[in-house]
Amino acid sequence: MKELNRTNFPSAGRPIKVLQFGEGNFLRAFVDWIIWNLDKSGVMNADVAVVQPTPRGRVKDLAAQDGLYTVCLEGIEGGEKVQSRDVIDVLRDFIDPYTEYGKYLGYAGSDDLEVIVSNTTEAGIALDTTDTDFSVCPKSFPGKLLAFLKARFDHFGGELSKGLAIVPCELIDHNGEELKRVLNELAKINGMSAEFIDWLNTANHFTNTLVDRIVPGYPKDKAEQICEEQGYIDTSIVKGEVFHLWVLQKEPFVQERLPADKAGLNVIYADDITPYKQRKVKILNGSHTAMMPVAYLSGIDTVREAVTDEYVGRFVRELANEEIKPTIDLPEDELNAFASAVMERFMNPFIRHELISISLNSVSKFKARLLPTYNDYRAKFGRSPKHILFAFASLAVFYRGKRGDEDIPVKDDAAYLDFWKEVWKLTDIRETAKKAMSAAELWGQNLDVDDDLSLVAGYIKNITENGEMAALKEFLGE
Repeated sequence: MKELNRTNFPSAGRPIKVLQFGEGNFLRAFVDWIIWNLDKSGVMNADVAVVQPTPRGRVKDLAAQDGLYTVCLEGIEGGEKVQSRDVIDVLRDFIDPYTEYGKYLGYAGSDDLEVIVSNTTEAGIALDTTDTDFSVCPKSFPGKLLAFLKARFDHFGGELSKGLAIVPCELIDHNGEELKRVLNELAKINGMSAEFIDWLNTANHFTNTLVDRIVPGYPKDKAEQICEEQGYIDTSIVKGEVFHLWVLQKEPFVQERLPADKAGLNVIYADDITPYKQRKVKILNGSHTAMMPVAYLSGIDTVREAVTDEYVGRFVRELANEEIKPTIDLPEDELNAFASAVMERFMNPFIRHELISISLNSVSKFKARLLPTYNDYRAKFGRSPKHILFAFASLAVFYRGKRGDEDIPVKDDAAYLDFWKEVWKLTDIRETAKKAMSAAELWGQNLDVDDDLSLVAGYIKNITENGEMAALKEFLGE
């Protein structure tokens, strides 16, 4: 088989307009795939220089293939199975700033450069007050970016037109605003001039973003088959689902330099990304979290099996349609389309998503993903959402640690596990439910309101005595 490189697979060179912090699977299957589509459609004419954000990374592996790699997208779209395989050719240069710091800072003087994107994990946008020596590569991502921007300010003499569009993709709230805040703090700690700090804030434009695509990564089990079918050796194949969504807060400077919404992709520039974040967290993540204990205790092991089950699937759809969607401030047609897409994603036959993996840290997930819906629903309708209460009861039974005679490998914070042990020492079901519902230290609030205690206690009693599936059928009115 051929080697995957630009000699065997030539492609036109484009100006490097994007500096990308991160070389991982997600950026390559999402942002770089989007830039490739923008180039292909004629909306942009841009290549990417990749910066390795940690001392250990993959820029050498990518460089060995001249930046070429295969994106394999698989999923369900419009009720039909969809598969595609494309060679992405936008990665043009590769920088390890720990060993090539001069080359890294050299890009600060580029006239072509317009955009910076990043995905350095949720912990990447954090202030490291010890990042004070810019004569060597700073440790943190904000430190590296600040050193780069200071070099650009110096090279161009503070020219306002040389500012950049800065587009972080880290999964934290208000990621653009937070990155800007950290950069300002770090600049002050380093005693940088007022002129530079003013240029940092006025010439450069930061935007908040929301990204959404499941990217399992390198398909170990099918890599050899894919290479044989494609006719070349590729050590950097990345697998992702067909669905993709990128929501960016409207910022004219950014939108002009990164017109990602102009190529027919699922990319939105929105005045406020908050409703879209709520939509994702509430519908996608909330459904996952509610589904997990209900399905797992019913003897089901994967997400696909759960949503295709007659009763669990119905429970999840009713939860989304009757309790989650009414709490989100977006047009009904948008919510319906997104909810339908979520169900298709759950049914993806190409991804085996284990429910037990979703169960990790379920207390914090329930609090973050379902309690906002619970509270918004109560505020709107004056009563508690019963599907969420049933999911809560199921979660309580899940933390008992038994599925029939089988031990459940429950994984969570040690303090939470100790709490649930104490809960299940109680012999009275009503007291068990009361202790679980009134645990403000877990949920941040007392859930023992109105007559909900009787409902939850009844659900727990039914589940423990008759089994999850029998309790679910009764809940659904079967």
